[in-house]
Amino acid sequence: MITTEQREKLRGWFAGRLPDDLFEELTEVTLDREEITVIGRVPAPRLAENAPAAEREAAVTARIQEFRERTRETRMAVARDAEHEFRRKVSWGVVCDGERALFTHVAAPVMTRLRQPERQVLDTLIAAGVARSRSDALAWCVRLVQRHTDDWLTELRDSLEHVQRVRAQGPDADPDTEEAADTSAHDAEEE
Repeated sequence: MITTEQREKLRGWFAGRLPDDLFEELTEVTLDREEITVIGRVPAPRLAENAPAAEREAAVTARIQEFRERTRETRMAVARDAEHEFRRKVSWGVVCDGERALFTHVAAPVMTRLRQPERQVLDTLIAAGVARSRSDALAWCVRLVQRHTDDWLTELRDSLEHVQRVRAQGPDADPDTEEAADTSAHDAEEE
């Protein structure tokens, strides 16, 4: 589990390492065991206020593609440094005019054991055409849960951070504290 302080240091590292003109704003830096995802805001294309939706969509798609191609070498250099520093792959994405696009991302395999009722849920999603495989169906289920439980997951992550802070203050946190406690107990026994 990553603490808030570690997350802030990571975001600070990217804010300091990225060229100032790469993004309008660094909107998101997230990480897990395998991957760091960096997402920044890029300027929306200039269009007439009454531009049709299809024109706006095409312009945003083209802006994202242009940004991806133009910044590839810069992003790769930053990613190499970050991968060396943090021992995780770096993935990139942008937000442009409210549209979010990921360029690269790690698809890490996750093994799980499911009982028949759980497998039947996945098989139903396949039969309905929602997913192509059990793996796709499971990923779909995770995205659905994620969408509807962000508040719960945020609260759970906050609780885990609190547990880590308490553990860090425990007797195993500082060997000098442990030696002082042993010395005090020894002195009390001699009295």
